[in-house]
Amino acid sequence: MNEQTNGGANGAAPKRTIDPQSGMPLHLQIRDIIRHEALHDGLVDETGKMPTEHELVKRFGVSRVTVRSALQSLVEEGLLVRERGRGTFLKTNHAERWVGQLMGFTETIEEAGFAPGARIIGQGMTNKLPEQVKASLNQRAAWALKRLRLADGKPIAIEHAYFPPEIGLELETRDLTSIAMYKVLEEELGIPLNEAKQMISAVNASEEEAEQLGVAVNDALLHIERVTYSHEMQPVEVLSAVYRPDYFQYMVQLSRKRPYGGG
Repeated sequence: MNEQTNGGANGAAPKRTIDPQSGMPLHLQIRDIIRHEALHDGLVDETGKMPTEHELVKRFGVSRVTVRSALQSLVEEGLLVRERGRGTFLKTNHAERWVGQLMGFTETIEEAGFAPGARIIGQGMTNKLPEQVKASLNQRAAWALKRLRLADGKPIAIEHAYFPPEIGLELETRDLTSIAMYKVLEEELGIPLNEAKQMISAVNASEEEAEQLGVAVNDALLHIERVTYSHEMQPVEVLSAVYRPDYFQYMVQLSRKRPYGGG
């Protein structure tokens, strides 16, 4: 994608434009530009309303069908919402839409248009494991990593992960504030991931969690417990985490099994 050279009379940052020669479909380029600008560059007005389709057609010089396709992708992604008779609005502070794809925090936050980050709370080998972690990893000791997770520098989650010792000792040689964990496991350590079992529940913020996440004590948090498995179905990570619910939304697609005998 290209940058326009003129920033406007008010000195605003130049707007990104599409590149017809890039090989990337135009509606996907427009989708990515809209996502970034809606989240970071003031594309929406003070009420969260998006520009009209006509305004976007004029800006990008494409058909209404192309613009509509880009907007629909963002509606399905959970970033935008259409309101009949009013227009399209930014659905604020929802960083994750879950439809069964196994993704780590860094991948999820980047896809949502935020800059991921982390602060290390603690790391290292430990034999003081919760019973559930012992059972899931089938280990008496594990390498633990506890991090405060950030989106655009704002704390939104606390993640406590446990790994088999041989994996943990590899991970501790890397920059754990910026690591994309699942990509490192697969691409650098040669551990293809297969699936994860995940439980989602609600908990009340403790004093420590409230202070770290900038919420009130006893505010509701989203609690995730996940066990991730390799292609050999060996457990490679046990994760216990709490997330601010105003930054995470899980949408699960369900289907109804046809009753026996039809009808």
